[in-house]
Amino acid sequence: MQLSLEGIAQHVGSQAYLYPMSLTPVPGAVTILLGATQAGKTSLMRVMAGLDKPSAGRVLVDGVDVTGVPVRERNVSMVYQQFINYPSLTVFDNIASPLRLRKTGRDDIARQVRELAARLHIDHLLQRYPAELSGGQQQRVALARALAKNAPLMLLDEPLVNLDYKLREELREELAQLFAHGDATVIYATTEPAEALLLGGYTAVLDAGELLQYGPTPQVFHYPDSLRVARAFSDPPMNLIAGTFTAGRVTLPGGIAVAVPDVGTYEGDVTVGIRAAALRLKPGGIEGGDGSVELPGRVALAELSGSDTFVHVDTPAGNLVAQFAGVLDFALGAQLSLYLDPAHLYLFDAAGARIHAPRRPGALADVVSTPILSTPNNTSPHVSGV
Repeated sequence: MQLSLEGIAQHVGSQAYLYPMSLTPVPGAVTILLGATQAGKTSLMRVMAGLDKPSAGRVLVDGVDVTGVPVRERNVSMVYQQFINYPSLTVFDNIASPLRLRKTGRDDIARQVRELAARLHIDHLLQRYPAELSGGQQQRVALARALAKNAPLMLLDEPLVNLDYKLREELREELAQLFAHGDATVIYATTEPAEALLLGGYTAVLDAGELLQYGPTPQVFHYPDSLRVARAFSDPPMNLIAGTFTAGRVTLPGGIAVAVPDVGTYEGDVTVGIRAAALRLKPGGIEGGDGSVELPGRVALAELSGSDTFVHVDTPAGNLVAQFAGVLDFALGAQLSLYLDPAHLYLFDAAGARIHAPRRPGALADVVSTPILSTPNNTSPHVSGV
């Protein structure tokens, strides 16, 4: 199924929820809607589903204009952030309800329900009612029912947000496999960059109702078109430092100069972007060279997140956050030098447009392939903002 949005905008009174945008998700693949709260993800999904009519623009399905056609007349499944189940039906019957509407045979219903329930870890709850379940269990029931519908368009609005951390990690992997073996066009909204990277496919970055960039997820992550995209698609947030670029060198606060080749003819004010994982505790470039720049400083904060350690260091260039694998011990106030390989720098011009990104070995392969889903033949993502 080919979904196309042409010049979609959404206003309620003087409040703009979506600014004019066009988007054609790749059919049969996963498109991630990535953005912070109130970025416009839910508003866009409601237009896609037919729950809301856009203030401007058209919604096309396989070339047919369905703008304003209500959701009950479309073959769409949707899972909301807040779960919705039939309270009078058991878990089994909730999941089976779309299968029965399709007149699926009894044995096939039983098999499909049990398979989905097992994948979502609720097979031991099939005879219970929603009121007897925890919030996370009810969300998994709603997710299983949407998957059972097997609609050509599946919309998932932060479906894992109410689950505990361990289960959320498990289900992300399960969903990636389910999507990979299905034929549906999946639109998945999340605020978490890590979730977008894990699910792969394609990512559309939204911010304050604007569609900023759409493309294969690795490409959008490694080559953000703008400072706004880089901010949205970084966790922890990308370190951003104001600097000046001239004659192939960027000068940071504190007089720190870094040579950055292949930037072109631009000269003037820049914002330098450094991902937390790009900072090192020892000198040496990504290829083992010695071109790294020392950033001396003091430890302001150290925090653990899973198996990673995040250390905040006050340097002459500003407060920087570095991410290191493992559980490491940093004493507050201790002197610490971070090392920056110039090959890891992003540069954005005074208007926020990217003018330089790190060159990565194998980058072309990352751009043209997706981790979970492959692009159908003769299809490509399309996005535009007005």
